[in-house]
This record gives sequence, structure tokens and C-alpha cells, in this order.
Amino acid sequence: MKQLTLLSPTAILGYGFPDSSFERGISFGPDVIAVDAGSSDPGPYYLGSGKCFVSRVAVKRDLTYLLRAARTLRVPLVIGSAGGSGAKPHLEWCHDIIMEVAKEEGISFRLAVISADVQHSYLKDAMWDGRVKSLGPVPDLSEADISESTYLAAQMGIEPFLKALDGGADVILAGRSYDPAVFAAFPVWKGYNKGLALHLGKILECAAIAALPGSGSDCMMGFLEEDCFMVEPANTKRRATVESVAAHTLYEKSDPYLLPGPGGDLDLYKTEFEQVTDRRVAVKGSSFRERPYTVKVEGTKKVGFRVITIAGARDPRFIEHLDEIIAGVEERTIGNFQWEKGKFNLMFHIYGKNGVLGEQEPHPNAGHEVGIVIEAVAKTQELAEAVLGFARSTMLHYGFPGRLATAGNLAFPYSPSDFKVGEAYVFSVHHLLSLTSPDEIFPVTFEEVGS
Repeated sequence: MKQLTLLSPTAILGYGFPDSSFERGISFGPDVIAVDAGSSDPGPYYLGSGKCFVSRVAVKRDLTYLLRAARTLRVPLVIGSAGGSGAKPHLEWCHDIIMEVAKEEGISFRLAVISADVQHSYLKDAMWDGRVKSLGPVPDLSEADISESTYLAAQMGIEPFLKALDGGADVILAGRSYDPAVFAAFPVWKGYNKGLALHLGKILECAAIAALPGSGSDCMMGFLEEDCFMVEPANTKRRATVESVAAHTLYEKSDPYLLPGPGGDLDLYKTEFEQVTDRRVAVKGSSFRERPYTVKVEGTKKVGFRVITIAGARDPRFIEHLDEIIAGVEERTIGNFQWEKGKFNLMFHIYGKNGVLGEQEPHPNAGHEVGIVIEAVAKTQELAEAVLGFARSTMLHYGFPGRLATAGNLAFPYSPSDFKVGEAYVFSVHHLLSLTSPDEIFPVTFEEVGS
């Protein structure tokens, strides 16, 4: 089999890439250009609200380069997890940008659009049929969890992409996708080893993050052969090493040797890494282990409205007594709004002490100053603002042993001090769904663009 060349331009569509890197990547003559466009890493808000976490301007810039290059080379362009979260509004948002670019650039192509939305009624039926199970420590799914979720999206595997390629797609725009599938689909369609293709996809999904120095805003090349694959950053200032590629193989994995995905596991027990040049690494031995077909379903529900304030403190006595001050402020705030009990949550995040790891912080001793984020989430915007305002003013003037500065305990960098963050969401569905066929809930539609 001839060597297959893949170009991953950026870690997330809209994160960008240097013109010079992209031009060099194109000079390799890629057989396919593939890009991941989303992630659940930014949290539940974007899926719940239907909004995108990358700007339209940035996505349009990247898509202009990618569409122009793909149609010039006459190779497929594959996009997964469109719009960030990959549900209906995100898919439509990205589709609109593609249509706009196509019109402005005067290019035509056959577009395949793959939906990843799961109907609420379908998931309820599957739950009662015993086809839904919890993923990790997540509680069992309930009808309320499903009903309260604004959007439900499932991570598709390679099979819907294969169907799109079978249908002659030049450009594939897919909803929520298993990240490696976006890159592995075309190689598998061409007959290459599924395990190697998925492992290559695992490396390419974040582009040059798997290089040294790593970057999510730069291009990575993949070269797939019958019994191995190679990766090399397009930017000559970066290099792939055994350590960097092996480390990224462990990225977002609960097991160092197995990576679960739709329809099976990527088996890495016999995987070997070899430094073949200063900038290129070869990988062999990866395989795919089949098992009953499941996909991850994601859903989020609205829990209220969030308001925050940001403050700083440098008084050593205040910092020394901070834990008891927070406890006192919480007690006073809850007491002041006791008739609203159960309708709000008040949280304190102390940066410089335990703001990142919280109770798991191994070095809890505070520094000479701390940053304080006070957060209130409530059923209504009005209540969130009231709770936050009371907590902020109480902490500002809270008395403690040895206090000298009676003017106030906190320094506020902004006026107004309180920020309306807007609607707040939590993940309500994070479960595995068993399917009778890999493309059962992922319909593929085709349209001719620019013709």
C-alpha cells in the first residue's frame, strides 16, 4: 500500500495556524485534510446554551484556508464536532460559515452533513430498554435528567464518515465525534489498518500539541503505511520525539494500554515508538479490539444564573483567618436569605491557597497575597445578584482577630465589582448508549454547494 498523507492543521477549528506551516503542510501533498472542531473541555455551558466557544471570525479564517486548499488539491476535508459541542445549533452555525466561504471563494463541492443529535424520547426508550449505562462515577440516568437537558449529542465513530465518503462527499461536516474518528475514517475507507489509523488519529487530534515545543495552533503531519505510521510537525521549529508522541498517546486516557471508543478499544500493549529523524517518530504495533457498539452521549441542563466578583487580599492576618472568615460569611449569607434556602449556592475560590485543586491541594499554605472569586448561582438572576452582593459586602467588612485596616479587607480591581456571567449549566447526561448499528442515530445528508 502506498503511503497515505494526512494534514491536521490545528487542534480546534478556529485556533488558527501559521501561514508558513500550513503552506509547508500542503507541500507534502496530503491525501486528506482533517480537523477536530470541538471538545467538552470548556464545560457544560456551550452545549447547554447552543453557543460556540470559538469565535466566528476565527473559524471562518481557518475554514477559508482549508476549503481553498482541499478543493485545489481535490482531496476530502473532514470536520468533526462542528461548532464546538456538535449539537444542532453548533452544526448549523458551522454550516452557515462553510456556505459563506464557498460563495465568497467561488468554489463548489459535494457536502455531507452528519447529525449527532439524540432525541429525548429515543434516549428515554433506550434507558428503559437497559441500553444506557453510567460512564465512570456518574449516577444512573433518570427521565428527569433527559427531559431537563437542552441538547443531547452522541459521539459518532468512523462509520457515519465512511457512509459520507461512500456517497462521494468532498467535504464532511459532522456533529459531535469521537476525536480520533475524524482522522481515521478516510484511512480505514482506503483499507488501512484500523488500529494504526485510530492511533494516528489520537495523535493528530490536537495537531502540534504532540510536538516539542507543543502548540494547539500549528500543523501536524501524519504518514500512514501498511504496518506503521509516522508523525512530524509541519513547522520546522518544532519536532516530534518518542517522549512527546508517547505522552500524547496517554492524553485523556484512564488506562495506559486501552483507549475505549465506539465499537471497541484501541489496544496499545504491543505499540512501539521509534525516532526515525530528529523531527519524525514512527509508531507500530497498535491494534483495534472489537466489542459491542456503544457511544458516549452528552447532555447539559440549566441550573440557574451565575454572578461573580473578583477581589484580592494582602493583609496577613486576614489570610491567616481566611477559612473561618469564609465560614462566617457563608453562615451570615445563608441566614440572611433563609426564605430562599435551596434556591442558591454560594462558593469561594481562593487563588494562592487552594483555588485550583481545592481540598486535594498538597501545599495548602497561602502566600503573601490571595485572589478571591466569590460565586453565586441561583434560580433567578435577581436572587444570584442579591446573594453575591450580600456575601461580597459581608466579607469586605468582616471582623477578625487582630484586624487593623477597618476600611475594608478586599481590593477590587474592577468597578462595578460584580459580573453577571449569565445562565449556568451542569452536565446532566454523561452516559454510554448501546446501538444496534453504528450509524443508527447519525443520519447523513448530502448537498451540492456552489453548483
